[in-house]
Amino acid sequence: MPKDTDQELVRKALNKDQKAYSRLLSRYRDNIFYYILKMVRDKTHADDLTLEAFDKAFQNLDKYDEQYAFSTWLYRIAKNCTIDFVRKRKLNNALHINYGPDEDASINESTLYSGTPNPEENMIRQQDELRLMTYIASMKPKYRILIELRYLKEYAYEEIAAELNIPMGTVKTQLFRAKNALAEMILASPEDKY
Repeated sequence: MPKDTDQELVRKALNKDQKAYSRLLSRYRDNIFYYILKMVRDKTHADDLTLEAFDKAFQNLDKYDEQYAFSTWLYRIAKNCTIDFVRKRKLNNALHINYGPDEDASINESTLYSGTPNPEENMIRQQDELRLMTYIASMKPKYRILIELRYLKEYAYEEIAAELNIPMGTVKTQLFRAKNALAEMILASPEDKY
């Protein structure tokens, strides 16, 4: 029995088919979880954010545009949920600094340096990633799917060939072209000229 496409499952879900929701969730839950986990580095938060992303996606399923890959739309929602979470957490941390009885409130910046990126560096990285996701979403569908499978879902070439039912040589050639097209988009963008 052929597997329903994402678009078919979305249509069924919009018609209140609960199995369609379950199939979309089971199809993408792990990938979204690990995608978020890379950003927050905490399994509990990643699990909560994964559920939040799916909840938002399912509540707004009528806004999904079928001309784009469902996975791209879902990753964008997951990304936004994660960015919101990180911003709130950083704001809360900034507002709730507790000093012990023997600690001086005049701690200089070098005392706080931990070797991890500071909030500004994290925000710049997140904005760059979000801009990259926007570029990927605007690519030709055949290139977008290849980029998503290889770099977002981290599929091996063999897995991509099996998923798309195309020869491995075609995967490598088209992926090369997709990367070049993405690089050209980035270089042509006024936002990415330094």
